[in-house]
Amino acid sequence: MLYDDFYVKSLIQTIEDWPKEGISFRDITPIFTDPKGMRMVVDAYVHRYMSEDISHIACIDARGFLIAAVLAYELQKPLILIRKKGKLPGKTVSQKYALEYGEAELEIQEGAVQSGDRVLLFDDLIATGGTLFAAIKLLTEQGASIKEVAAIIDLPDLGGSEKLRETGIPVFSLCAYDGE
Repeated sequence: MLYDDFYVKSLIQTIEDWPKEGISFRDITPIFTDPKGMRMVVDAYVHRYMSEDISHIACIDARGFLIAAVLAYELQKPLILIRKKGKLPGKTVSQKYALEYGEAELEIQEGAVQSGDRVLLFDDLIATGGTLFAAIKLLTEQGASIKEVAAIIDLPDLGGSEKLRETGIPVFSLCAYDGE
């Protein structure tokens, strides 16, 4: 089954004023209830990365876990979880960051990646880039390099994908909401 941008985008719902007033939240959860849409999304990433030189897939809490876990399974790569503070057991390293609607903190387990690891970093959405830059810092401080950042949705008007590209990190998304 080929990837159909229009079909997948038709599954994504916009929830106005959530999680706070003035935010138009792009909800990907309907993709998971539509087997055709889920297959299209997963297959698009599998085909993109099956021949790429990546050693690990890292994903960000929580919606990023859902596609990244399937992708890691399909590509037979280790999956690295980057979670909200206090959710991972054992020794962790944390990084605070700003959201478009507040502040948060991410953690990764110490030793989750090492020098020389080539990581695909996956999240559901690219907005301002704050979450992704915090995750990148957590990964690179342990020696990994970021091969690409991937997301289902890019919100280019918020500037995150452009900021990532300006640092030399390639960015890939299945669909964008430009000017919407």
